[in-house]
Amino acid sequence: MSISGVSANRLELLQIAKAVAAEKSIEESIVLEAIEEAMQKAARTRYGSELDIRAKINPVTGELALSRNVTVVEEVENDSTEMSLVEARQIEPKTELGHVFVEELPPMEFGRVASQTAKQVITQKVREAERARQYEEYKDRVGEVVNGIIRRVEYGNVIVDLGRAEGIIRRNDGIPRENLQTNDRTRAYIYEVREEARGPQIFLSRAHPDLMAALFSQEVPEVYDGIIQIPSVARDPGSRAKIAVISNDSSIDPVGACVGMRGSRVQAVVSELQGEKIDIIQWSEDPATFLVNAMAPAEVSKVIMDDEAGRVEVVVPEDQLSLAIGRRGQNVRLASQLTGWTIDILTEEQESERRQAEFAERTQIFMEALDVDEMIAQLLTSEGFETAEEVAYVAASEISAIEGFDDDTANELQMRAKEYLDAQAAKLDAKRKELGVEDKLVDLPFITLDMAVRLGEADFKTLEDFAGLIPDDLRGWFESKDGERVRETGVFEKEKLSIEDANSMIMQARVAVGWITEEEYAQMLADEAAEEAGVEGEGEAATEGEAAST
Repeated sequence: MSISGVSANRLELLQIAKAVAAEKSIEESIVLEAIEEAMQKAARTRYGSELDIRAKINPVTGELALSRNVTVVEEVENDSTEMSLVEARQIEPKTELGHVFVEELPPMEFGRVASQTAKQVITQKVREAERARQYEEYKDRVGEVVNGIIRRVEYGNVIVDLGRAEGIIRRNDGIPRENLQTNDRTRAYIYEVREEARGPQIFLSRAHPDLMAALFSQEVPEVYDGIIQIPSVARDPGSRAKIAVISNDSSIDPVGACVGMRGSRVQAVVSELQGEKIDIIQWSEDPATFLVNAMAPAEVSKVIMDDEAGRVEVVVPEDQLSLAIGRRGQNVRLASQLTGWTIDILTEEQESERRQAEFAERTQIFMEALDVDEMIAQLLTSEGFETAEEVAYVAASEISAIEGFDDDTANELQMRAKEYLDAQAAKLDAKRKELGVEDKLVDLPFITLDMAVRLGEADFKTLEDFAGLIPDDLRGWFESKDGERVRETGVFEKEKLSIEDANSMIMQARVAVGWITEEEYAQMLADEAAEEAGVEGEGEAATEGEAAST
């Protein structure tokens, strides 16, 4: 802004305000307010900084009026800006507290120092207004894809001109090996808008999975219209990606629609993402089917799912192993990201060997625990029995129904199983006592003798010891050692406790010790349930609001 903006005549003042407002895309009134504040500051420099001086610019004529304000107060603390009620009534008898006397000041010429000070004030205010406008404009645009022109590249970070603001693609948010040059046009995904001391920061990404979903929405009308949905995307930016699609219209093939005639639609996305190869996967409500689809192009023989651990074993033919794993593990890694499951890959031969080993191990357990020959142990294993506990406490009819078994055999096997379990319990109880684990700890309803022994071996021997634990002590945790992430084993590692179950155990122990009352614990649970319900309610309300606005 020219210094003439401070000392200009009134018409020039309005023209400058309009020009600055248009250039910075802010309201003209904001520029005028900045000029008024600059005039006030300059006037205080001349008349006295302790005075309450106001400047007012007529937005129609551009005329500038300077005035000094004095407020009527009950007790005067600053006689430069305040006067007592007694003094005020000497001037005007009907004056009340709070009345402001306005004294017009003559027009003044601004010297070089005052003009420079005013210019700095105006520049700062305009910059603040511009930043506020940028933040308000972009804060609700998170999740959009924007076009921009690259203005500069600084230490691997790319500054993008979005027209009315600048965004930044940080090094980690770019596509590896993509060579973006100044004045190139690019498209990026807004994933965060943050207010900082230096102004609003608009963070862009070319590597974000949602960028791919947004690009398909632009290229495929069925995705834009909501007929085809994209539940999940997994990307290895610049190399390969997997995208899951599902159609709400049974007459439309979601994979074919996204591929397009002769691959035209998917090729447009591939070109935008520097040749990133894209596997378009049919989504399925059945997790096993979805996992099989996600492992494409590898063929899958079988999947074995562990819902509690969130893991799945994928069995593939020997000749499909390298394809299933992919280059540097890329295929299985992307499939895991796409489905949300941890995937372990086995060949059919490895899976067969493992099953045979497990079968032999369980057979041996039954032979020793039940004192039976190999054939009977193998029959129990073949029928799905895994432990002596299952044999002891299952309905006798389930055992007698095995071919070659009768009621007497079932009763005998169950009796032997219970005797074995009693003997094992006696050994564990003796070891527990030897370790010094107190009876009160074993009396907790969720503590087995085996768990009590493990607590004793970890030197947690009293109810107070257990009550003082945290969930990580039971479940295990990760920590960094020599720059590596190392897993530390929890006391109840093999139980695979959830954090909620571990916390519940500890809180019940604290109730038993008397650290908190049952009523307090019940109130804590009620508060947590109410908080979760509130969060879910907010999510549902947001979804309903989005649906209504759509």
